[in-house]
Amino acid sequence: MQPQLHSYHIAKDVVAFSSTRRGGVSNGAYGEFNINLWCGDSVEHTTRNLELLASELGIAKDHIIIPHQVHKTETRIISNSFFQLSEADRTAYIDGVDALITNLTGVCIGVSTADCIPVLLYDPVHHASAAIHAGWRGTQQRIVAKTVETMQKQYGTNLADLQAVIGPGISLQAFEVGQEVYDAFAEAGFDMASISVKKEKWHINLPLCNKLQLKSIGVPEDSIQCADICTYSSHEDFFSARRLGINSGRIYNGILMK
Repeated sequence: MQPQLHSYHIAKDVVAFSSTRRGGVSNGAYGEFNINLWCGDSVEHTTRNLELLASELGIAKDHIIIPHQVHKTETRIISNSFFQLSEADRTAYIDGVDALITNLTGVCIGVSTADCIPVLLYDPVHHASAAIHAGWRGTQQRIVAKTVETMQKQYGTNLADLQAVIGPGISLQAFEVGQEVYDAFAEAGFDMASISVKKEKWHINLPLCNKLQLKSIGVPEDSIQCADICTYSSHEDFFSARRLGINSGRIYNGILMK
């Protein structure tokens, strides 16, 4: 048994992927592959699935980093000092965090999603990477731009060098929102004519929001890959909280530099 991963080609020495629901031991709304500890799955199943992923990636399971996300914009740097912390301190360090960055090899950083938008970044010059959880709140607060700014400060990242992946997430057609969500994006200065459409209710294009955010800060368009997978309509292969409920599994979107 092995996790079935949806992979992205970024560079020769980089493994970037989004997990599918296949190739694990969880069941029901968590089946089959889920490693997220905060969505109600059993510790036994998430631990076994984590072991399966570590084996597939060829790294120790404690080198797969999974933050506890809260739909904000906090970013944490994973450096060698992180692994010198106690397990409790490591857990605390990545609690309330929605983006991770690192320049370590042999460490997989990632974020969990189930309709929200995952964004993976790679700086080939400074050999640094980022994993970002961009739900509608994170997107509206421009978490991608804030994470890139942290990479610039920490590693000297040049925007023109960045490679980006926008992974599976809810599509424009499926992401129906209330007026308050539309207003939040409008008040934050988003071009609503390009990212939204009015049907019975407003629909917002979150993948496009994040792509436009990357382009607006200077990432070349031809350096942005889009999975173009709607989790809502592809819920048999990818977890979707809107289809399966919040007590269901999560996609793990990871990036590992070798």
